[in-house]
Amino acid sequence: MTTELKRLIRVRVDKGAVFKRDGYGKKRQLSDSWRKPKGQHNKQREQKKAKGVLPKPGFGSPIAVRGMHPSGFFEVLISSVKELDGIDPKTHAIRIGATVGERTRGGLQEKAITEGFKVLNARTVKTGPKQEKIPEPAKAAEKAADKKKSKEKKPAKSKVPVTPVKKDTKKAEKKKAEEKKAPAKEKKSAKPKAEPAEKTPEKTKSTIPVKSTRKSVKPKTEVPAEAKPKAAAKPKAKKKTESEVKKNE
Repeated sequence: MTTELKRLIRVRVDKGAVFKRDGYGKKRQLSDSWRKPKGQHNKQREQKKAKGVLPKPGFGSPIAVRGMHPSGFFEVLISSVKELDGIDPKTHAIRIGATVGERTRGGLQEKAITEGFKVLNARTVKTGPKQEKIPEPAKAAEKAADKKKSKEKKPAKSKVPVTPVKKDTKKAEKKKAEEKKAPAKEKKSAKPKAEPAEKTPEKTKSTIPVKSTRKSVKPKTEVPAEAKPKAAAKPKAKKKTESEVKKNE
């Protein structure tokens, strides 16, 4: 794109002429797309101030750039490969129609790019190979082959039950270990039994003198038994008091 075309496109943008339909902001059902006002007393038709501008000569874009895409190419709508003939890739850009399917779109887009065209609405097309439909008899044969393979694999799985044999061996090993540990425990238990047997006579010797001391203490407790008559002397004093009271009388 030359510098002159760029300048003309900039002029077209700077003008920024926008014509809106009269009354589009008053009623919701009216769009802003341009419609010529035809009312007898319409303010926009009569060119009243602040009622909107009417399209007139001078608002148009330069002739060299009129209808040109901002990229600097003239846009051409295409829906088949045949329509690429007679189009210059230097001045025209391609837009693929929305109704074109993915399969034809992929081929058309690839060919346009190889020929040097600019595609304005290029997409990433899935070009992976699709799986062909397998007929029903072929599917039945595949199922039968799968069943045979599964049957062949089953005996291989029967080799796995080696684990229960290992479990039996583990149990036998545990029993052997317990049998080995059992006599060792009996020997240990025999030693502590002999030791208390030797200590028992020492305990009896030490306990005998203690009992003798306790018996010697008992006669000491018999002494306060003789002091009981002393406590009985108190009632005699009471009798004396009674006699004294009688004497006073």
